[in-house]
Amino acid sequence: MDRRWVGLDGYEVVGVVRAGRQVLRVRRHGWLVADCTTVAEVAGHLDLADLCEVIELPVRRRSEPPARAGTSSRHR
Repeated sequence: MDRRWVGLDGYEVVGVVRAGRQVLRVRRHGWLVADCTTVAEVAGHLDLADLCEVIELPVRRRSEPPARAGTSSRHR
């Protein structure tokens, strides 16, 4: 699971595998709060409505050099 959610007060929720089971790991300011087996358990630690999913955007690689900026001949 490569999904991650962040919330208020430094909370972060990520999916991990622990002892062969998938769990939702709740951290606050980097410290482990709980490994939850259900969303209801996560809701016991924080308000789910405050969570936002973090979406990693792909890195855009430039294949051509940037175009040179110039002035139009109309505006000289």
